[in-house]
Amino acid sequence: MAEAEWLAATDPAPGLEFLREKVSDRKLRLFAVACCRRVWHSLPDERSRNAIEVAERYADGMANREEVLIALYEAKKVNGYMRRVTGIRYQSPKLAAALSLSLNTEHRFLIHVAGNAACLTEENDPDGQEQQIQGAILRDIFGNPFRPVALDPSWLTSTVRAIAAGIYDERAFDRLPILADAFQDAGCDNDDVLNHCRQPGEHVQGCWVVDLLTGRE
Repeated sequence: MAEAEWLAATDPAPGLEFLREKVSDRKLRLFAVACCRRVWHSLPDERSRNAIEVAERYADGMANREEVLIALYEAKKVNGYMRRVTGIRYQSPKLAAALSLSLNTEHRFLIHVAGNAACLTEENDPDGQEQQIQGAILRDIFGNPFRPVALDPSWLTSTVRAIAAGIYDERAFDRLPILADAFQDAGCDNDDVLNHCRQPGEHVQGCWVVDLLTGRE
């Protein structure tokens, strides 16, 4: 994959395949969680929703393996969670919820989750609009792998740290433009960082700028 393809991709699957052996389990799991949260309305059963919430907490070390296995066991009881498979795309969001808890270290289950969350039609066809949004979420979490940003310690003022921590802990991504202003006040002139904080669109847990500032990988 070339940089231009990464930046323009409207289907997350090639990007996930490109990143599969290069990134942390946490980042991949949070991408899966974000995909599942996108189809929350298709997951009325609390066991599926709990699976997603446990997966998110596990990604950040706030749930243990036993909690994961219990939540996974319950999520698999949801009626109709397993449906017909076409390639790597699963039709049922209920399966996506369960797979977000997978402890498989090969990472491929997260590619399945992403494809699953995009397949919202009864005909098992991908929803193009959902794929496009997932592509944007992929870039929100992983940034631009072709141009990694080196953090200048001088940017980490107490104000920047406090805003970044509040954004993550409270899921308050509407504060990202405020973070950009604090960054500039601290001397940051990196366009990739500032533009990402100010760009419209959906930001999620695992946003690469917030992770950079809070020391998460």
